Amino acid sequence: MNKIKRFVVSPDIPKRLEGLKKIAYNIWWSWNIEAIHLFRSIDVDLWEECHHNPVKMLGLLSAENYRNLVTDEVFMARVDRILEDLEEYLEAPTWFAKNYPDYQKVCIAYFTFEAGFHESLPLYSGGLGILSAEHLKSASELGVPLVSVSILYKLGYFQQYLNQDGWQMESYPENDYFNMPLTLETKPDGTPLFISIDYPGRKVYAQIWRMQVGRVPHFLLDANVEMNSPEDREITYQLYGGDNEMRIKQEILLGIGGTRALKLMGYDPMVCHMNEGHSGFLSLERVNMLVQDHGLKVHEAREIVKSTNVFTTHTPVPAGIDVFPVDLIRKYFTASCQAIGIDIEELIAFGRENPNDPNSPFNMAVLSFRMSYRINGVSKLHGQVSRRTWKHLWPGVPEDEVPIKHVTNGVHTKTWLSDEMKRMYDRYLGTRWLDEPDSGRVWERVDKIPDAELWRTHERLRERLVYFVRRQLARQLKARGLHHTKVSAAEEVFDPDALTIGFARRFARYKRATLLFTDPERLDLLVNNPSRPVQFIFAGKAHPQDNPGKDLIKQLIHTSSSDTFRHRIVFLENYDIEIARYMIQGVDIWLNNPRRPMEASGTSGMKGPINGGINLSVLDGWWDESYNGKNGWTIGNGEEYANQTEQDGIESLALYEILEKEVVPMFYQRDEAGIPRRWTAMMKESMRSVVPVFNTDRMLIDYLNMFYIPALQKWERLTSDNYDLAKDLVYWRNFIKDQWGKVKVLDVKTEADRVLKVGGIMVISAIVELGEINPWNVAVEVYYGKVDAQAYAVTNAQAMRMEWQKEVSPGQHLFTLEFPLTQSGETGFNVRVLPARDILNHKFDTGHITWW
Repeated sequence: MNKIKRFVVSPDIPKRLEGLKKIAYNIWWSWNIEAIHLFRSIDVDLWEECHHNPVKMLGLLSAENYRNLVTDEVFMARVDRILEDLEEYLEAPTWFAKNYPDYQKVCIAYFTFEAGFHESLPLYSGGLGILSAEHLKSASELGVPLVSVSILYKLGYFQQYLNQDGWQMESYPENDYFNMPLTLETKPDGTPLFISIDYPGRKVYAQIWRMQVGRVPHFLLDANVEMNSPEDREITYQLYGGDNEMRIKQEILLGIGGTRALKLMGYDPMVCHMNEGHSGFLSLERVNMLVQDHGLKVHEAREIVKSTNVFTTHTPVPAGIDVFPVDLIRKYFTASCQAIGIDIEELIAFGRENPNDPNSPFNMAVLSFRMSYRINGVSKLHGQVSRRTWKHLWPGVPEDEVPIKHVTNGVHTKTWLSDEMKRMYDRYLGTRWLDEPDSGRVWERVDKIPDAELWRTHERLRERLVYFVRRQLARQLKARGLHHTKVSAAEEVFDPDALTIGFARRFARYKRATLLFTDPERLDLLVNNPSRPVQFIFAGKAHPQDNPGKDLIKQLIHTSSSDTFRHRIVFLENYDIEIARYMIQGVDIWLNNPRRPMEASGTSGMKGPINGGINLSVLDGWWDESYNGKNGWTIGNGEEYANQTEQDGIESLALYEILEKEVVPMFYQRDEAGIPRRWTAMMKESMRSVVPVFNTDRMLIDYLNMFYIPALQKWERLTSDNYDLAKDLVYWRNFIKDQWGKVKVLDVKTEADRVLKVGGIMVISAIVELGEINPWNVAVEVYYGKVDAQAYAVTNAQAMRMEWQKEVSPGQHLFTLEFPLTQSGETGFNVRVLPARDILNHKFDTGHITWW
């Protein structure tokens, strides 16, 4: 192939308009309505043609366009005002500075495989990417000292289109980095910065791009550079593409390469947050850096790393986790492990569910579990499911005490809020709601919004959605090559005044997109009622290799294209942030009907209440903890079924019943003024109960209080005084491991009055054999609770720590507890012994536990 000379042409923006460029290169504009209106006002058609990408649009403007803008005094005044807003935003005192003044110079690093900031930046596939981006947006809003790392994909995720039979097809248009809000990180001489990673038999290089997200820098790694082989350039080619080996190469780049990139640019993160297991290999590089740069031994470095990593798991099923054959691990890590001083088999054991099983593959979640200080699911229910799923990793630990917590996801309020609703909130809630989206007291004031104004505002949003649906549907039908009469008919679909229900998500089978279609005759009566019509909008993609998911889309298309349903049911192709925004802002009901408990969180439903929408959902994910009986509807009561066919049948009937007997009558019940008063009351309750709780500001504050700040404090303790505590902790762990086989609970006795009564005290004593272990290095606990029906175990159990009294004979110690009798009924208890030190990540950190 002939060589080519490459060059980059930048838009020639007049100096007076440099502020416009500064705004365009900070993603802050994407959640600032005034900034969006500013770009849109330049050229509405060009704005749409550029898919709302201001950087691309500025590159397409002519010199004459720029001259006209400079001479437009009103436009220039708006540019100056918005630039001033941006600069003021970047310099203003922040929530973090106020609440954590002693942590202004720390660095927290957030690693994610994908991030979805805006429809013009197709570097994401779905919910994980949207959540990641909104985590960073709230970090900017709160002023959290956070940096982020991801991968810059040349193709990103696929673009969806349907053939005439309704079968999903995929296309992969290339991303043009030079027309995106990205800047290349360079050396002082202007040449690009590169990191290198050792892959088997060669080095792989990546350059670093920066995307500025308000106050937060987000760095993206790009291996599509000339010094790499064609094969290695494909590492950053496609999101979720390729085989197992391509995936491990990508995850090495993210975890190891991302850590090196931060170091190269002068960042020294004290805490690293792994958003899913894709970045789990960062633990190895953090250990490597501590060994190489600070002279620590491997196990000393590992103590520091595992005490300062945070891991968030997003899937409720093990099948959603990346798992690699151990031969791939040996291929890619043997040399680097030798360089650090780690036995490759020790690394492999760290990633195996059963370290002693030679047939067990290498699991990225397991590696991340074992190398993290804190682990969390993304809703309360998901935390419970995760503890049940992974309890075998902590043998002897009761399920309720498995050290997996939860931080329920949220959404970035300003990203999804319509202009109309924002202005209404400003009028009735004041401006504090902008700065305190997590303040419940502010949102109590939604009752001050007149029902009529709330309803009319929402009706305008529904009308805009209907117009958007018609336009999108016409484009789809035309692209499919359908007859012009069918294309023209798209202008007649939907009624701007009809009850409008949205369903948009990944077309995985467990999400049951076609649950509504189990009874076509009943559905016909529902949607085509002349006085109370109902219309449904569906959107979403199936994974390219998921044929059953594609078949769901095909079924939906065939049904919606029939004469019976084509005016009332529409599928919008190529679901992205723009389609989501129109739907979230305009639908009356957001429908979600997964099989419980397979929805880890499901953040899409959190976005509707921001704009007055109401949820109709299975009690799964976030809705399980949000539903209060007044803020929406639930399908079922949280039942879980062994038989999926039975579950689908029961819950499809429940869905029809709710729609026919509750949702539709309430929507169409109007007073003399045409206002559905019961409906607007539910809209307000939906806003009040959801918006101040299920947002990323609250979510990030939870991460700070529960995870980040404690991890920062552990970093300070473990790295002070030449890492003395980390070194001592390794020695202590080894001592405990050697001695633990001698630990036994020899005897347990109880002393109490003859008749046990509520309010009394029962003294529990235990004789514990500790061998050479000091009694202050253990916790002896009474584990108690109600006895279950079979008397095999206790339920709703709790633990109380016993007090050391004396050494009764060499190595044998007496512990006692004055146990309060607080409730009647049968109570059971056991006594257990655990190693104890305040520096441990949790009480089960050592993996040792001895029961009586």
